[in-house]
Amino acid sequence: MSLNVQEIKGFRAADKSYKKYDSRGLLLLVKPNGSKLWYFKYRFGGKEKKLPIGAFPEVSLSQARQLRDRARLKVTDGIDPMLERKRKKARIKLGAENTFEVIANKYIDEKMVPEGRAEATLRKARWFLELLKPAIGNMPINDVDPQLMLAALKKLEAKGNLETAKKCRSFASRVFRYGAALGQCQTDPTSILQGALVTPRARHYAAILEPEKLGGLLRAIDDFECYPATKFALTIAPHVFVRPGELRHGEWNEIDWDKATWTIPEGKMKARRTHVVPLSRQVLELFRELKSITGSKGYMFPAFHTRQRPMSENTINAAFRRMGFTKDEVTAHGLRSTASTMLNESGLWHPDAIERALAHGDSNAIRGVYNRGNYWDERVKMAQWWSDYLDGLRVGMCNFAR
Repeated sequence: MSLNVQEIKGFRAADKSYKKYDSRGLLLLVKPNGSKLWYFKYRFGGKEKKLPIGAFPEVSLSQARQLRDRARLKVTDGIDPMLERKRKKARIKLGAENTFEVIANKYIDEKMVPEGRAEATLRKARWFLELLKPAIGNMPINDVDPQLMLAALKKLEAKGNLETAKKCRSFASRVFRYGAALGQCQTDPTSILQGALVTPRARHYAAILEPEKLGGLLRAIDDFECYPATKFALTIAPHVFVRPGELRHGEWNEIDWDKATWTIPEGKMKARRTHVVPLSRQVLELFRELKSITGSKGYMFPAFHTRQRPMSENTINAAFRRMGFTKDEVTAHGLRSTASTMLNESGLWHPDAIERALAHGDSNAIRGVYNRGNYWDERVKMAQWWSDYLDGLRVGMCNFAR
């Protein structure tokens, strides 16, 4: 006989739990504490099972019957409702444990760090994550769809951060692909967003491209008074034209005094390839003077307050500003453009040798390979010529004689 609401309300607690049956497998369990719990009793795979449906009166009699009927249909279709519920709970738990933030941190800690990525690169990755966290950080990574991802990036665009939005999309794409490899998400929702973002203007670093003005900069550096490591960084940078981050992260164990080379490990390089810099006589002498000041271990250009960290990434540009040069006149990174332009304009050096000196990649697979045999000797001569040329500019000589 089926139950009715008044009958259910009248059931009182007893010393032991007892059951009251409704119909078609629905039963009510009355506990000693007075609680009344609905269950659906069924058989699946030859075993008797009980599926919890909820508590009365939160789940009414009519609702309990509806839930029972849905579960019965699943059994008829060959689906175990108990197992289905357990799997759903497991997926929810897994999703809560594998949010975008969790997977992003795994990507950084378990992939980028073991690959030996530069500390500056790791800091940028963590910064991109901080920017994305408010929008998608706490979401299960598999629940982040293209629309949610686009909304997160559009918030950055709305603040005028077009380049940052572009880089955040690239970072997020790597996180999603890593998550897919771990089985935590199915797709990369950023893959269809490239055309949906505003294309930032190409970034050009201010650079001095006239020999006379470069000579003026070199004289200004000579006259500038500052912390010794900063002064040497300013003096050496135009000669070696490595990237600012590569310069300030340089360590003494990377210098081979006998071979006159500076070998920058791949973890510090943008292209993730070891880069060997031939050093001119002038640069070797500058490094020897610097070593007598900073010591022969650790960073070549340490921070002002501690030698355990390199100088700040803003140090060189800040020094240029104190000299009176604006950000539209010269930048630390722009020194690379200065060298590239003047070396090419000299007509004395093979363009590929200049590209290798700048550690530039190339879309052409053959040219993209570092070929010491083809370019090294020329790069050694070019490094010495460039330092001699800078010395000439410093005293007002501007010819390109080899």
